[in-house]
Amino acid sequence: MFVSIVCEISNDDNKIAVNHLLMEYGFKQIFETLHESVTIKEKELARLKRDIDRRTDAYDSVRMYQYPLNETMVITTLREKKWRRVIVKK
Repeated sequence: MFVSIVCEISNDDNKIAVNHLLMEYGFKQIFETLHESVTIKEKELARLKRDIDRRTDAYDSVRMYQYPLNETMVITTLREKKWRRVIVKK
């Protein structure tokens, strides 16, 4: 599964913590706010979401693009400490 994560973190300490976390999970930093992985599994991704939630606050925004997941693209957004999910079908 391909996963791309875009982070808009307001606090420098949180930004450093999230960047280190993504590197621990095997993500490659493409740009300052963009990370990608083709090796992460669904269980690891669920754990990653919990870990990101612990290292962010209400002012931060994180978007995850997952493809393919049951032949669909899934966009998951963390905003104001709430996860929202959009499923885009073919």
